[in-house]
Amino acid sequence: MLPSVLIAGAHRRAPQWRQAWRGALAAAGLALAFAMGAPLPAAAADPPQANDGAQVLQSFERDKPSAEPADATDQTRRWVMFALGSPLLILLLITGGLGIAMGVYGKQVYLAHMICAGLSITLAIVHAIVGIVWFRPF
Repeated sequence: MLPSVLIAGAHRRAPQWRQAWRGALAAAGLALAFAMGAPLPAAAADPPQANDGAQVLQSFERDKPSAEPADATDQTRRWVMFALGSPLLILLLITGGLGIAMGVYGKQVYLAHMICAGLSITLAIVHAIVGIVWFRPF
């Protein structure tokens, strides 16, 4: 019965919807007519050049950036960041495992979990500070 009521009342709203669609279609038609009658940009009217692809490739070959030698201090900094990040990831995994062991299996490893969490946070802060100081993007 509900669909018939909705369909029966549809004739009352039909003129409003028709007017809205007519306005939208008229605006779209005007925009299409304007776009069809608009002149082409000057670049689109130029004929394509014959060796355009070869010129582009030659410009890339000429503008090769010079390969700078790796800085010894930069390499050392990256190794230090790696040396800080590796134990950090391992400590995070251990902390998560201990937390799961406590929460899911009821093991009594609270002290070990808190020690690993404290070490993880300390190492994360040191890792972030060193990364910002040495490799700041600004």
